[in-house]
Amino acid sequence: MKKTLAILALTFAPAFAAELSNEWPHYAQDAGGNRYSPLTQITPHNVARLTQAWVYHMRPADYNSRPQPPGRGGAAGAQGRGGFGGSRFAGSQATPLVVNGMMYVATPYATVIALDSSTGKEAWVFNMPSGDRPAMRGVEYWPGEKGVAPRIVIATTSGKLMELDAATGKPSPAFGTEGTLDLKTDDVMNGFPKSQYSFSTPPLIHKNLIITGSRVQESPTQGASGDVRAWDARTGKAVWTFHSVPRPGEVGHDTWEGDSWVKRSGVNVWTGIIADERRGIVYLPFGAPTYDRYGSDRHGTNLFANCVVAVEAATGKYLWHFQTVHHDIWDLDLPSVTLIEVKRGGRTIPGIAVMNKTSILFMLDRVTGKPLYEVKEIPVPTDTDIPGEQPWPTQPMSVTPPLSRLSFDVEKDIVKVRPELEAYCRDMIKKENIVSSTAFKPLRADSSVATFPSALGGIDWGGAAFDRPRGLYIANSNNLGAPTRMGPRPDGTYAMTNFGYFWNRETREPCSQTPWGNLSAVDVNTGRIAWQVTLGTTDDLPEGSRNTGRYNIGSPMATASGLIFIGATDDSKFRAFDTKTGKELWTMKLESSANNGPVTYLGKDGRQYVAVLATGGGNGGVPYTSDAIQVFAVPK
Repeated sequence: MKKTLAILALTFAPAFAAELSNEWPHYAQDAGGNRYSPLTQITPHNVARLTQAWVYHMRPADYNSRPQPPGRGGAAGAQGRGGFGGSRFAGSQATPLVVNGMMYVATPYATVIALDSSTGKEAWVFNMPSGDRPAMRGVEYWPGEKGVAPRIVIATTSGKLMELDAATGKPSPAFGTEGTLDLKTDDVMNGFPKSQYSFSTPPLIHKNLIITGSRVQESPTQGASGDVRAWDARTGKAVWTFHSVPRPGEVGHDTWEGDSWVKRSGVNVWTGIIADERRGIVYLPFGAPTYDRYGSDRHGTNLFANCVVAVEAATGKYLWHFQTVHHDIWDLDLPSVTLIEVKRGGRTIPGIAVMNKTSILFMLDRVTGKPLYEVKEIPVPTDTDIPGEQPWPTQPMSVTPPLSRLSFDVEKDIVKVRPELEAYCRDMIKKENIVSSTAFKPLRADSSVATFPSALGGIDWGGAAFDRPRGLYIANSNNLGAPTRMGPRPDGTYAMTNFGYFWNRETREPCSQTPWGNLSAVDVNTGRIAWQVTLGTTDDLPEGSRNTGRYNIGSPMATASGLIFIGATDDSKFRAFDTKTGKELWTMKLESSANNGPVTYLGKDGRQYVAVLATGGGNGGVPYTSDAIQVFAVPK
């Protein structure tokens, strides 16, 4: 293993050894998850002149007359395709791709579309097979090879992979069976053929491999596995499998007591996989095990849950792991991994930034997995009245500061922005017997713990952006909790008896003090927060009190000219910030909130565009009120 890591380390080259694309060819712009564009036409000096260049409406003209398919299921799609109030709009978390002048979008209307990226003119529309839809966060692009045309790769909600000819939108017959591959194979379904197995995020393309995570159930305990697999992009042939719950003889198997590993579901990669393409390393960010708030039946640290695992891209061979939460009983997952570079002592260290839902930031050497900033195992509370539960007595804590709230005092930290909201929250605390919390406080059956952050996370699937030349890691975050209580099931296990956020359900105003949402930049060369600003406004508050920050879900995007673009907030605004200072430079009211990732690209006409999907939705009850792809540019 040491020899392998040493060889990989020698392949290191300085930042930007490979040219970044002027378009947006990957889900996160590049395979390293940087969400960074080299474009400079739109600058801090002219960004205020941005206006809408074109708009495309995704909902088919006959959609209202179609039979309504079932919803996606789970928190992210609980409202299904119908939206709220019979609007028949649907929410999207998709990030578009832009390659060779074409924009490719997975829509929430069971289609994948190709548009001219400069005009929005429709090139083709692919209608998904009945009852299936593309992963809600987008598609991937495979550039093909000699004799094989470029393809659009679709992971679907029914657990399939599909490939389309990028030029025509027609299925590629050489892949799988007439362009479709069913991934619900016996080896991952664990004898539960009807258990959930689907996709919420597109796969990663690395050379001629399609590397897939999955979306599996959060309960009950046994079901489809969260194994990560690689497939030949030309044919669909299986290449390798990495077991997310280690089997006998594999690294980490001893972290599951007894037979608790058997047919265990969860421990899946439901967010984006990233890669160091030069070294041939793939990084797998695994989520929590089932059931994600009850661990009495799985004593131990439970690898590879809540871990980033590095594997050889070509073989899936284990290289190293780093666990961010031991024995997760809070659904903290691991939604954000980003390749970074840290300058120290005259040299540049290839790193990876890792953040679970706590928003605790770990910066690691991407070759060895060793922390670049000190990580301590800190004692945490272990008192719980859940029978048989054995909370792990310590948790890893980085010396770098977390980006959101980790504790809550029901007396001192209550919201103060307006008396009626404070009264509402105090009444909720009394009625639901909500008690104060500290970081990693175990859940209980006799009270509701004011857990911070909530399952939405201080940060969530949107992840971060990394501006390499400036050394800034940029992430949006929430200060939103969830009062959580456990209760017994008929079989003697325990489960969560309430689900909801610690806020006014009508206004989505949290019960904690402001700011409720932030945008932060961390200097990776010092480990310190370079700046932190509120993200979002509460516009019905008196003038001078509106800068509260808002509930947000989605991702930022950075450009070489020194700009950060982000939608994400439930105030339906699209913003640009100065990368150096965090100053807000431009704001545009969208047709609805943009709970996804914006992109920027150079059009065929030579202009730089910025695009975002504005549909509403997300995990917080934001109505679905639009179907727009909105695209902006500086006027000619």
